[in-house]
Amino acid sequence: MMEEHKLPAPMVALLPVLLLIILVALSILLFGGDALTGASQFALLLATAFTLILGKVSVNSGWHKFETQLIKNFKNIAVALFILLIIGGLSATWMISGVVPFFIVYGMKLISPDVFLVSACVICALVSMLTGSSWTTVATIGIALNGIGQALGIPVGWIAGAIISGAYFGDKMSPLSDTTIMASSVTGTPLFTHIRYMVITTFPSLLITLIVFLVAGFNTDQAAFSNSEVFEKALRLKFSLSPWLLLVPVLTVFLIVKRYPPLVTLFISMLTALIFAVIFQPEIIREIAGGGKDSISMIKGSMMTVFGSTSIDADNDTIKALIATKGMQGMLNTIWIIICASCFGAAMTSTGMIESLTKSLIRHVHSTTGLVGSTVLTGMLTNLTMGDQYLGLILTGNIFKKLYAQKGYESRLLSRTLEDSVTVTSVLVPWNSCGMTQSTVLGISTFVYLPFAVFCYLSPLMSIVIAAIGYRIKKEKPDLTGYEEN
Repeated sequence: MMEEHKLPAPMVALLPVLLLIILVALSILLFGGDALTGASQFALLLATAFTLILGKVSVNSGWHKFETQLIKNFKNIAVALFILLIIGGLSATWMISGVVPFFIVYGMKLISPDVFLVSACVICALVSMLTGSSWTTVATIGIALNGIGQALGIPVGWIAGAIISGAYFGDKMSPLSDTTIMASSVTGTPLFTHIRYMVITTFPSLLITLIVFLVAGFNTDQAAFSNSEVFEKALRLKFSLSPWLLLVPVLTVFLIVKRYPPLVTLFISMLTALIFAVIFQPEIIREIAGGGKDSISMIKGSMMTVFGSTSIDADNDTIKALIATKGMQGMLNTIWIIICASCFGAAMTSTGMIESLTKSLIRHVHSTTGLVGSTVLTGMLTNLTMGDQYLGLILTGNIFKKLYAQKGYESRLLSRTLEDSVTVTSVLVPWNSCGMTQSTVLGISTFVYLPFAVFCYLSPLMSIVIAAIGYRIKKEKPDLTGYEEN
């Protein structure tokens, strides 16, 4: 936990959060979909400055504390920033190589439009459980499913909602997931005890989610499904769709199963897809380079595919938009907003604003429902203010760890509640690393998919409902051994 110091009053601590919400709303009002290309980042920095000034005036918080916390935050997100760059290159090479178009063409034949949303959710859930990563799932099979859904004429909000719901279910339940491991370790809960206990809230949430997607699928406009033939014809004309392209995802899965580090796995997958692009789509690579038949054009086009934006000519404007890529360059706004969000999170933490808000919530805890509800609200608050789910898991876990022990609750209740709140709601916040990443990869605004990411807002609600029912929640004699604050 943070070192002891005077805390600002809860109403004072709430002011930076309210200011940030107002500034972000103003950014969206003024700039619309372009708000995340600079306006929202500026809003975060203004809120950071306001927080530091308020902290200095109210509790005499020093600059050194902010710098120390900022360095700690940057250290925690450093690897994630590199992963983001690689994901930008990965999504581009999987598209240009023909891997994603291959999945789109044959996926349209295999998946019925009526059950597409359910299928997309289940497929992403399985892949995410295998990989342990929602980011990798969305950047690979998620992009392909996004293309299939658009080809079938399904609204993009529903498509992204199904992909994200499945990906975050798998991320939450996989023993390979960083967030699953972190939630169990920060609370001192054995990993598989944590996973088994999550089943109680997670599977009902998934079942309701699938029912919602099933109903939505059967109510989709059937006339739109005729687009699929147009998409297939256009993609076959533009890409060489060889079955050999499947070697790229097969290699990726192999590396994941062998537990190679995410950076290594994604980088090798990106390079392999780039080699396949040169072999199977040489004309497209030359087109990206601006023409030319020599080897220099191939090298230039290959490099541009990885780091830059590409726009490939197609007869259909929808197809042209679908196969356009942004590469690593497209992730720079995401990295920019994550850095700014980390600054705001450091300011809120170093000045004691988050601790003040949390202690205010804890003060009114008199029941299991109140305790779980306070944890859920704190977890969601950290996603709004810290800009990164890992920081949210660590901070929320450390804040509540001792309280759960003092009241005699098992650590698994806290670890489950952390996942039900922090892990799955991070993707709903536009300036959070998860929300910004998935929005960038799928090319769909966070605000567009937010209402349709059913699983992500059912999970925290289900956590509170189960707490109110009291199902399999044991309360024992308080035992503080091993529950010292970090």
